[in-house]
Amino acid sequence: MIGESEFTQVDIATLVGLLGGFGIIIGAIASGGDVMLFVNVPSILIVVGGTFMVTLMQVSLGDFLGSFSIGMKAFFYKTDDPKKLIEEAVELADIARKNGLLALEGQEIGNTFLQQGISLCVDGHDPALVNKLLTKDIDLTIQRHEVGQTMFKNMATMAPAMGMIGTLVGLVQMLANMSDPASIGPAMAVALLTTLYGAVIANAFAQPMSEKLARASSMEKTNKSLIIETISGIQEGMNPRVLEQLLSTYLPTGKRPTQEA
Repeated sequence: MIGESEFTQVDIATLVGLLGGFGIIIGAIASGGDVMLFVNVPSILIVVGGTFMVTLMQVSLGDFLGSFSIGMKAFFYKTDDPKKLIEEAVELADIARKNGLLALEGQEIGNTFLQQGISLCVDGHDPALVNKLLTKDIDLTIQRHEVGQTMFKNMATMAPAMGMIGTLVGLVQMLANMSDPASIGPAMAVALLTTLYGAVIANAFAQPMSEKLARASSMEKTNKSLIIETISGIQEGMNPRVLEQLLSTYLPTGKRPTQEA
């Protein structure tokens, strides 16, 4: 029986990086004095609210809301162990070579994309059509993922811009009250907070999230390409050992199985 190779896991690197990055910033602020000096509600509204609103202008409401769901893939994502996929592929190829494609019907397959491909094989579809359907699935999946990546990338661009706008607003308000010299220092500090908020949102959150989502999407595309190779090999009646060697090229050199003489 073929075991499950698809599993959900927590990306510790994302969690540690996010908490660690904000922790270092907050720790540095706390070590220098009153933390509340760095909390200003109007500045937060300008940067956070403004960034969200300007980003919303660039996409549809559905894509905007859906991007947060996609963003969770940076913390909790479903991935496939390529080595497990290769083991499944070899086992399926062995069954098909010995007993025919119909013998694959009813096999327990953990990966849904692989299950979809095997079902198409069992139904007797032409290899070219199967390849076209699975390739289209990959393209549409990547397209959906790119929406989330683009939104976070746009946030990384807009947050510093909104921070600068907030700073300019604060400077105008400060210059309008030059009659009180004692208020200039505190007013300048508040004006600069928006620039700080924008830089933190862009560089400690939005840009890293966009990069992590791009990496997760790339890994998924690679695994699905491996599965398409598997389906093509099974339909061609490829020798399971030859198929294993072919699929092993998707693994880093150090993780490929050692070939016996």
